[in-house]
Amino acid sequence: MTTAPGNSPTGTASANPHKTSHISIFGEAIEYFNEAAANLDLDPNIKRILTHPSRQVIISIPFQRDNGQFDVYTGYRVQYSFARGPAKGGVRYHPDVTLDEVTALAFWMTWKCAVVDLPFGGGKGGVTCDPRILSNGELERLTRRYAAEIIEVIGPDKDVPAPDVGTTPQTMAWIMDTVSMHNRGYTPGVVTGKPLNVGGSRGRVEATGRGVTIVIEAALEKMGKSIEGQRVVVQGFGNVGSVSARLLRERGAIIVGLSDQYTGMYDKSGIDVEAALAHMQSPKNQRRSLEGFPGVANVSNAELLEIPCDILVPAAIENQLTADNARKIKARIIVEAANGPTTPAADGLFAQSGVTVIPDILANAGGVTVSYFEWAQDRIGFFWKEREVNERLADVMRENFDAVWDLAQNHKVTLRTAAYMLAIRRVVDSLTTRGIYA
Repeated sequence: MTTAPGNSPTGTASANPHKTSHISIFGEAIEYFNEAAANLDLDPNIKRILTHPSRQVIISIPFQRDNGQFDVYTGYRVQYSFARGPAKGGVRYHPDVTLDEVTALAFWMTWKCAVVDLPFGGGKGGVTCDPRILSNGELERLTRRYAAEIIEVIGPDKDVPAPDVGTTPQTMAWIMDTVSMHNRGYTPGVVTGKPLNVGGSRGRVEATGRGVTIVIEAALEKMGKSIEGQRVVVQGFGNVGSVSARLLRERGAIIVGLSDQYTGMYDKSGIDVEAALAHMQSPKNQRRSLEGFPGVANVSNAELLEIPCDILVPAAIENQLTADNARKIKARIIVEAANGPTTPAADGLFAQSGVTVIPDILANAGGVTVSYFEWAQDRIGFFWKEREVNERLADVMRENFDAVWDLAQNHKVTLRTAAYMLAIRRVVDSLTTRGIYA
């Protein structure tokens, strides 16, 4: 296990051997922080601390393939801040995982937890692998070795991982079991997003998409509008995108565009989301894709973003809305269900043109909120009904959306800047109250 030195705010410390060149995602994330910090007159010493991760761990993960061959993958765990509590954040399995990306995601998690007032810091992990080419047995061996390598730095009071891109509740169950076996005790609170029968929480699977829906309703109410009849495009039809689309349709929105990693589709009269889900889950659909869904016009993911609509929900991956396509976006409300889908350049263009952007650290915080509920339930050994979970989620999302909205109005800034301002203020308050151990 290697602990890397803290990244500089430009992100140059995290070169990725799997990519020849890329824009630093962490560097872009810092831009949003700096804009908000400028509105807070932040102490330079505090700013210096908050723009460096607390810990970056790099590990090698040897594991045996089904054919007996050994492969070695690279794994990461970044713990950005512990000011408000143990680090919290997902683990992603993807071929393009880098230290820079994981650091940026841990940075975002710091502010995401703070903006909805959770007692967590920010963390994130990942393995540079393609889970689609690994068997279930290979995934289990990979996961258990990853968990064993980071066991010293995770735990209910240290760092609490969760599912992310390419990982599932089963992945979390393997991590929980590995840690429990090493500790010779039952440790359900070491991860969240677990199956219900090993300490998971009701409502967790839908939580991120449900949170997206809650903030859309809250924003429309502030604007004097109803969700009924709003034309919505959702990019990304995984867990978050599909739940968001289904719940929005149930509330009367018209879903005019959907996409996954293989294809996009458009129907101005509205897409039957339940039928699209059934199509993906059909035993004949080996790729679990929207490909071949009948009665719609096929479009690329790039074209999907430019479809005429009222609300655009990017729920896929980072850097989808850029300076190159921002002026072509026709939506008047953008709700960031994914992490980092909008570059700073595009964000500035949206602000100039009056497009309302509900930022990722607020819009998709439903998942980590219910993860907090799961962590709390695991620690007390008492579990809530799904209705209670959903009601508490709505309370948290609504209360903190209102706080961000009011801050934006009072300071005449965007919702993103206001969200960062609120989150930074909360982290700084915790940090200064505790004091700097130096």
